[in-house]
Amino acid sequence: MSDSISTFFDAWQLEDTDSRLKKITSAVTANIRYDDPRTPQTLNGIDALSEYVGMFSANAPGWSAKVIATDTTAGMTRATVAFGGTGPDGNEMVQHGQYFVETDGDLISRMVGFVGTGAQE
Repeated sequence: MSDSISTFFDAWQLEDTDSRLKKITSAVTANIRYDDPRTPQTLNGIDALSEYVGMFSANAPGWSAKVIATDTTAGMTRATVAFGGTGPDGNEMVQHGQYFVETDGDLISRMVGFVGTGAQE
């Protein structure tokens, strides 16, 4: 299951629309539902999700998203993701997010993301 999660986040650094769509399609169900703090409402479907992910690569060129930890309980997977790249000041930056993921078979069917990991820093 974490393979589909890693595949999905690999798509975040792809600037080419077709390559990004192909990667996302291989990781999620056709009726994927996605939320995070930057989505004003639930994103439904692969096209909406690919467009949203494309905004990441457009607004943060050269940045990547890498799954750094996952664990699963009762069919729900928690994934910690490191988003990293060169910041506006020219220095390397890393920001973390945490995602809760439901699957249908090996594909992601629902994902809800949060900024940070919930730990006091």
